[in-house]
Amino acid sequence: MRSPEAERWGAFGREVRNVSVIVAPMVVVAVLQYLMQMVAIVMVGHVDQLSLSSVAIATSLTNVTGFSLLSGLVGGLETLCGQAFGAKQYNKIGTYTCSAILSLLLVCIPASISWIFLDKFLILIGQDPLISLKARKYSIYLIPALFGGTVVKPLVRSLQSQSLISPLLVSSTLVLGLHVPLCWALVFKLKMGSVGAAVGFSLSNWFYLVLIVFYVKFSSSCENTRVTVSLDVLIGVKEFFRFGVPSAVMVCLKWWSIEVLVLLSGLLPNPKLETSVLSICLTISTLHFTIPYGFGAAANTRVSNESGAGNPQAARLAVCTVMFLAIIEAITVSMAVLIGCRFLGKAYSNEKPVVSYVASMGPFISLSIITDSLQAVISGIARGSGWQHIGAYVNPGAFYLFGIPTAVLLGFPLHLKAKGLWIGILIGSLIQSTCLSLITGLTDWRKQAKMVKERMSKRTILYVDKDVDIVE
Repeated sequence: MRSPEAERWGAFGREVRNVSVIVAPMVVVAVLQYLMQMVAIVMVGHVDQLSLSSVAIATSLTNVTGFSLLSGLVGGLETLCGQAFGAKQYNKIGTYTCSAILSLLLVCIPASISWIFLDKFLILIGQDPLISLKARKYSIYLIPALFGGTVVKPLVRSLQSQSLISPLLVSSTLVLGLHVPLCWALVFKLKMGSVGAAVGFSLSNWFYLVLIVFYVKFSSSCENTRVTVSLDVLIGVKEFFRFGVPSAVMVCLKWWSIEVLVLLSGLLPNPKLETSVLSICLTISTLHFTIPYGFGAAANTRVSNESGAGNPQAARLAVCTVMFLAIIEAITVSMAVLIGCRFLGKAYSNEKPVVSYVASMGPFISLSIITDSLQAVISGIARGSGWQHIGAYVNPGAFYLFGIPTAVLLGFPLHLKAKGLWIGILIGSLIQSTCLSLITGLTDWRKQAKMVKERMSKRTILYVDKDVDIVE
């Protein structure tokens, strides 16, 4: 008979395997997806500094007004689909996915209209007119990618909640393999510059959408969870927004605070240099973020599945396991960035002032990597548990009461420029990570599992002789 200590270590080992099956491919998927955007920035950066600055500004605003909203709102689907899969209520997964697609489409229409007038907004807030015009042109050619995201993001979250990661890995690999030569040809061979990068990004995203739709439509693994169109979709829209809105607030307020820094950098002396450097640092930080995002996806999937299945101890073990692995990863990568910071800027620019400036930002990027890792994992836990609303309260305080005011103070009156802006947001991240870690540590997982069970049984859809009865 095994001792209790041996049993605990055995359970931990099994959970490490369960988590690794999700983490490893999801990290690769996240990295491949982000490389699509980074490839465009790197190629444009080797055209000229004006193009790099305009793309940096355009990327910031399109993220704020479009892509971040989609990524935030779709977090509600991770709660709904993950818990439904754990509870073996497979019919709800397709309905929730269709509800999410409809909801995101409604959000995309006003967002895309705002991109058409992007230059007027940038000039209004004091940005350089030439940069503003090029940023607007880049943004307009990203509109197809935004609408593609209304379908592909819900489908990806649906597959993720069912631990169907292999099709995402294969599709992402194929898309990046197409994207690199396509973007290179449009930017350099056809001399389309930044517009070519935007066109390549949009085309690649739609190719990704086609691959995912093909898998969902014809794979036997999705036989019981395919997207279904019915009146229940309209009912699901309300429930989707119930979890999606606080999820969007939790994700977007952090995302937006970083993008605010890029906009503020355009108001500093020598805006082309400051904007380019901050954009490169943000790209490096975000590229790393794809790794803890994979851990967060694993935490989300495991916690939501186990909560939906009514296994609070398994959910708690999943949380501890993912946090342990994420901390090891964060420390390792942070040290690597600190050691190699002198060479980071060379991947994005040939200009010595830019490369030197990026190197001086290395220690601050390293610290951001640690806080971002904690935030990504805990956000995944929050979405899996359904307590996004708590994170929606933490983030405004962390970033908008402390982070951004500190960044403005350090960047402008104290003349630390881009370093001051980054230190300010780092302080916000530290406050956010500390608060969310305390909340996670104090969570009663038995009570959490009970709440999930009550919610899942509150609205059960029964199909009998083509009639739909909704039992409240």
